Amino acid sequence: MKSENVANLIRTSDWSQVRVCVVGLGVAGFAAADALIQVNAQVVVLDANPGERQKERATLLEILGAEIKFGDDTELPENIDLLVLSPGVSPLSPIVAAASAAGIPIWGELELAWHLRDPEHLAPWLLVTGTNGKTTTTLMLESILRAAGKRTVAAGNIGHSLVEVVMDPEPWDVIAVEVGAPQLPFIHSISPQAAVCLNLAPDHIDLFGTFEAYRAAKARIYERCEVAAIYNMADPATVAMVEQAEVIEGCRAIGITLGIPDISMVGVVDEYLVDRAFLEQRKETALELAEVNDLAINARHNVENALAASALARAHGIEPRHIRDGLRAWKPAAHRIAHVATINEVTYIDDSKATNTHAAMTSLTAYNSVIWIAGGMAKGQDFDQLVLDTANRIKGVVLLGVDQEHIAQALTKYAPQIPVTKISGTDPAVMAQVVSAATQLAKPGDTVLLAPGCASWDIYRDYSHRGEIFAQEVRKLEN
Repeated sequence: MKSENVANLIRTSDWSQVRVCVVGLGVAGFAAADALIQVNAQVVVLDANPGERQKERATLLEILGAEIKFGDDTELPENIDLLVLSPGVSPLSPIVAAASAAGIPIWGELELAWHLRDPEHLAPWLLVTGTNGKTTTTLMLESILRAAGKRTVAAGNIGHSLVEVVMDPEPWDVIAVEVGAPQLPFIHSISPQAAVCLNLAPDHIDLFGTFEAYRAAKARIYERCEVAAIYNMADPATVAMVEQAEVIEGCRAIGITLGIPDISMVGVVDEYLVDRAFLEQRKETALELAEVNDLAINARHNVENALAASALARAHGIEPRHIRDGLRAWKPAAHRIAHVATINEVTYIDDSKATNTHAAMTSLTAYNSVIWIAGGMAKGQDFDQLVLDTANRIKGVVLLGVDQEHIAQALTKYAPQIPVTKISGTDPAVMAQVVSAATQLAKPGDTVLLAPGCASWDIYRDYSHRGEIFAQEVRKLEN
């Protein structure tokens, strides 16, 4: 099939002659393969390192008619018409290079989901990306939309496969989509109702090769935006992204700010979240949306997230009272600056979701006297600036994980006075030694903070697993 014909495929097209290669058998990869089988495509699935869960999924897909290849996800199978990548597959991977050289279209999870929408019920998409805050903002948005009576779901880079969501037989009113950077290089036709990039800081350098390539991927969130391209006034990178974006004619640039908003912005006035963007009288007045105290955790970054969620909701036409009710109903997701316990006047905080230096910075600056637990897979990040900016708050450090030396070197260079304990080992139980070492360094009034600044996969299944084990070990101390 010619690539231009592939680009025109929708759910009701004839897929029977389309041979699709799906890379990865995680949640998104399985959903993609399953959906493609449902529309009668010929499906080949590749997975380099299958675990038990992947093998179970492979068995089911084989029964349904898919071809499974384990052990090599770098070589493109023969006669492929379309390559579909799971989130996390690097744009620099050999199979991507092979498909590009052969002129084969490459789609990510989001692009496939866009093509597989129900043509009778094309629910609008509201997209959320950014180095940090994506999940919180998407969940806030979902809560607001539900408060307005919408049938909606938070999907994408958040646990619910977007492909599985669009294949649901019951129509959606609107979908809140969290978008990770690895998903963005492979979108081609998605046209969101509104989108936001919350912030930008170095991350996923291992997947993209350079920060510039990572930034370029993030900027694609605004392509073909229909109603509102929302940016963060405090982050010049997001301002530039919107200025350079190719949007649908009539789409407006909407800023968010923790200060008093100007026209075409959503911001804060006297502890109120207010709208000066989506009302007719925006030159003379601001519309109250909610109070800062309506948020369960009203730290500055969460207020910023709430402003972004509110702006997206307003772009969809949600009334202020529903924004207030939705923000009041929002519950913080686990492992995000979560209080675990206070023992002997030492506070233990689980921010395992802080998987990059930008998130770790946000976490560290929230406390004055910190025993910092850090380390894992560094993803090509540099830790020098993080140490320089937070050394005055850090009283001790406990390091774990495969790339702990990157952090140790930054500490030696810029904060040699801070005591550092290094814990080796790749068994998840190593967290017991980590918590014990942190407790020995802590004094009354200190905060033991798990904000690793790194990914977790060298030791743990994911950041949730890491946070859960940390909390378990802290509770053992409590007992």
